[in-house]
Amino acid sequence: MDSTAKLLIFLASSLTLFLLKFLHKFWWIPFKIQRALSLQGIKGPPYEFIHGNNKASTRFRYEALSKPMASLTHNIVPRVIPQIHSWINTYGQNYLTWEGNRAQLVISEPELIKEILKTNDGSFPKRKDDSSIIHKIVGEGLVTSEGAKWAKQRKLANHAFHGESLKNMNPAVIASVETMLEKWKGREGEEIEVFNEFRLLTSEVISRTAFGSNYLEGKKIFDMLTKLAILVSRNYFKTPIPGIR
Repeated sequence: MDSTAKLLIFLASSLTLFLLKFLHKFWWIPFKIQRALSLQGIKGPPYEFIHGNNKASTRFRYEALSKPMASLTHNIVPRVIPQIHSWINTYGQNYLTWEGNRAQLVISEPELIKEILKTNDGSFPKRKDDSSIIHKIVGEGLVTSEGAKWAKQRKLANHAFHGESLKNMNPAVIASVETMLEKWKGREGEEIEVFNEFRLLTSEVISRTAFGSNYLEGKKIFDMLTKLAILVSRNYFKTPIPGIR
């Protein structure tokens, strides 16, 4: 057997092995999980090959944000997380959904939430995924850390948000609000995008309280974080091609 034939056999074998692993990860495992939970009464939107329910989630969000709210109400769930609102109504309070090929069991039944977060919190560790977009932005903060590291960060946060500490922030908050109101006075008769104005107010308050006299530097950092948050919201439900990030 010449070298060319050996090379072709090697390439064919490698391709076959890759396809088998690919199908096992993106078809067979999701199929087994979906079937196992279905036998236990847990339903959910059907798994789509590779994408899971990412396309459906993106479609729900675009549809919800493409039109204004019919009325002012505190019930913002249909607009903020429309896919979860729709699937709870369709499949019940507890259902199975898919982020790509990753299964997610969504729990919205109060007693079960209490069981998970309070009674058996040690049995449900936080998601560990160093490659995720969220993890790359928040790092090892309160959202992702656990154990002693989480306790240390929580202690520091408690001090920062203690009642007396918050009282000391009042002058900075008042100054920021007064600045915004003065700007509004100069735009009398114009339509003001309140959402954007309050986003800027939040940036101003955090910059002044966290960075003090260097609040302009803090404002710059806050603006960059806002841009990152926009990029995350645009790409969170996009499914990367396997092997290419």
